[in-house]
Amino acid sequence: MTKYQNILVTGGAGFIGTNFVRYVITEHPDVKLTVLDKLTYAGNAENLADLPDDRVTLIVGDINDAQLVDKLMRETDAVVHFAAESHNDNSLTDPSPFMQTNLMGTFTLIEAARRYDVRFHHVSTDEVYGDLPLDETSRNEKFTPLSRYNPSSPYSATKAGSDLLVRAWVRSFGLKATISNTSNNYGPYQHIEKFIPRQITNIMSGIKPKIYGNGRNIRDWIHVTDHVAGIWEILMHGTIGETYLLGANGEQDNLTVLKKILQAMGKPVDDFEFVKDRAGHDLRYAIDATRTQETLNWQPKYLDFDAGLKQTIDWYQQNQAWWEKDKAKIEANYAKNRQ
Repeated sequence: MTKYQNILVTGGAGFIGTNFVRYVITEHPDVKLTVLDKLTYAGNAENLADLPDDRVTLIVGDINDAQLVDKLMRETDAVVHFAAESHNDNSLTDPSPFMQTNLMGTFTLIEAARRYDVRFHHVSTDEVYGDLPLDETSRNEKFTPLSRYNPSSPYSATKAGSDLLVRAWVRSFGLKATISNTSNNYGPYQHIEKFIPRQITNIMSGIKPKIYGNGRNIRDWIHVTDHVAGIWEILMHGTIGETYLLGANGEQDNLTVLKKILQAMGKPVDDFEFVKDRAGHDLRYAIDATRTQETLNWQPKYLDFDAGLKQTIDWYQQNQAWWEKDKAKIEANYAKNRQ
């Protein structure tokens, strides 16, 4: 029997949360999940619609609703906290939702979790560490659990703040919590404002892809399935108070990723436009997941980035109805914010 039978998943209708829910439903048939999601633009009830009603319950609500959170916390064994405002560009346009959700929402959850002594796992990002240099002499440098926090955007600053809240509640109040920081995820169900699905859907929509700056910013890509499998291992076997890094040694610069997408979709690799760089654009991310791999039964399986990218392209091509209704609005927002 699985250690936790009733798990509350915040943000479980979003990209990574959806993949976590689907992973648990497939791999652990004795577990029931309650998804708490506000269903903002990044959350989609359709992501869960085909899952069994007797195992997945969707509650449409806000993690800042203390009364609702209290009720749900009394009925759960463990919490996996994905809910967050997560898009850097949006945080530069209006930071306020990031403050409210990422900081105050996390506070509401951990207060309830400690009140009922509920196991809590907080899902975070490598962006809390800022960025790494691009020069060749620094290419072996990677983020570790001991790396200094140095966030660059309102988004990453609020995620750093939420990490620190969880750490403080562990030490001050005995919250039974762990934290994971991961590199850039890709795969099915990712919102089309994000880099990889935006390029894929631009090409499908006849829009020339665009790339910030010179495209040499490096991201460390991990397939979302590897990420959620790591989260499960941390929830089941992680040491309370520890931070675990999840990465797959998938460093690629943005220009290379875009050219791979163009090539895989039968387009000339130079069929794109450079645009003015984003404010505070981090140079390089790289995760050292050695400690997680040594202490937990977890190894990334999707190590062929090209194969994972092709699988992702196929998913967006096969699920056009899932994203096309939002495409014009997303591109209009980008155009407005670039003015």
